[in-house]
Amino acid sequence: MIRLSSWFYNLSIVIVLLAASVAVSTVVMHNDDGGGIGVNLGLDLQGGSYLLLEVDMDAVVQERMDNLAETVRVGMRNNRIGISNLSVSSDQLSFNVREQVAFVEAREILNGLISPEMVVMTSDNAMLSVQFDEAGLARLTTLTVGQAIEIVRARVDETGTKEPVIQRQGRNRILLQLPGVDNPEQVKSLLGKTAKLGFQLVDISATAESVKASGRVPPGSELLPSRDNPDQHYLLNKRVLVSGEMLEDARPSFDGQSNEPVVSFTLNSTGAERFGRVTGQNIGRPFAIVLDDEVVSAPVIRGQIFANGQISGGFSVEETNELSLLLRSGALPAPLLVVEERSVGPGLGSDSIKAGQVASIVGLSGVAIFMISSYGMIGLLAVFAVFINMLLLYGQLSILGATLTLPGIAGIVLTIGMAVDANIIIFERIKEELRAGRKLSTAFKTGFNQATGTIIDANLTTLAAALFLYFLGSGPIKGFSVTISVGVISSMFSTIVVMRVLLALWINTIKPSSILIPKSAAGDK
Repeated sequence: MIRLSSWFYNLSIVIVLLAASVAVSTVVMHNDDGGGIGVNLGLDLQGGSYLLLEVDMDAVVQERMDNLAETVRVGMRNNRIGISNLSVSSDQLSFNVREQVAFVEAREILNGLISPEMVVMTSDNAMLSVQFDEAGLARLTTLTVGQAIEIVRARVDETGTKEPVIQRQGRNRILLQLPGVDNPEQVKSLLGKTAKLGFQLVDISATAESVKASGRVPPGSELLPSRDNPDQHYLLNKRVLVSGEMLEDARPSFDGQSNEPVVSFTLNSTGAERFGRVTGQNIGRPFAIVLDDEVVSAPVIRGQIFANGQISGGFSVEETNELSLLLRSGALPAPLLVVEERSVGPGLGSDSIKAGQVASIVGLSGVAIFMISSYGMIGLLAVFAVFINMLLLYGQLSILGATLTLPGIAGIVLTIGMAVDANIIIFERIKEELRAGRKLSTAFKTGFNQATGTIIDANLTTLAAALFLYFLGSGPIKGFSVTISVGVISSMFSTIVVMRVLLALWINTIKPSSILIPKSAAGDK
């Protein structure tokens, strides 16, 4: 008679029933659109879209230099230092100091205006120039790509795409895998828009028509086209008084008077305070709403506005939905260029799933034949424990909402073999004790106790390797490591707990005199 603690029985029963209920509910309730819990299929199994995006760092550097030029112009004017020939190239800003005596002071002021990634260079003819150094450009690239990944993730999540893969690749590229997405053009359109929002005052010192005719834009101003009519332009102050970074929320709605689709927005406390101050000081003056360097509208300020407002401009309902999504997720720090685009059809994934199923069935059948032929009834119990192990594995993957890839299927097949190894260790230890003349109950207890330490040690080593793969690897390697990790945990439980319970129940119920297979049947020598 083998006695086990009641918690052993209760724990094994509860966990197995929980895993079975999760697995069954997943199969019954998990629908095609990914609703509910369940194991999601990766790009290589489900099909979908693959995009390789490149962050346009040239545009980032150009924008930084353009912004610095305006900052330098204002800073030198405030300190009464005359400068000339202020020019910006693709990666450098330069200007001359008119008076040689003010050269040193101008350089000190410039050092206080630039970002840490920039360096100041001087020349003998009273010229100062600024450019990014190599280390500074590398830091800027890392920061920009990181911000772009977060914005891309926010936009993709808003679309409801299940388990996308978004990761950095190389110096300035982003890998994007979207399982189940069969319309990459919509995703490209969504990611191709910077969604840079700003509120700027209209420059009333001159008209846009006169500036276009003369070709000379006043210092501190810029000429931007209208979103609805590219031939129409607005002359705006370059300074952005309220930016999209101060946006707290944006939702599609309808104007209360005209009933046209608009985007209603709410600013955070900082934005509301600044918006209220600017609108209060400029009542009666046009205030332009600029989106991606295009003027959406330029209404006249009729009264002081604080946290809430709306953006109108002849939008359709679909456009307000998309614009709201873009504004909520935030502006991209740089344009994204599509370097590579691939669509993976579901047919390839279907073939892979079938191949994985065949491999799993063949592997499980081979294990079953070997275990039953070698160990008889306890081998059959081991096969049943392996089945429970697969149930536990699928239940854990479902609860985690893990994504199953082709390497993940390979991990499941490998887990079948790993689950059997532990049982073999236990059985061989029990057989050694029986050959030494021990009673069946003593052999059972000693075999499990002595084998448990070896099993835990071996599985923890595998688990540690899988964790290293997860944190240091990416893509398919992560999928493989997740499956192996979950498989190791379920394998240890099914062997140490479930197998002990099954074997104890069989011995207590059947009361066999021995669990050894006769030599004639098993070739046991």
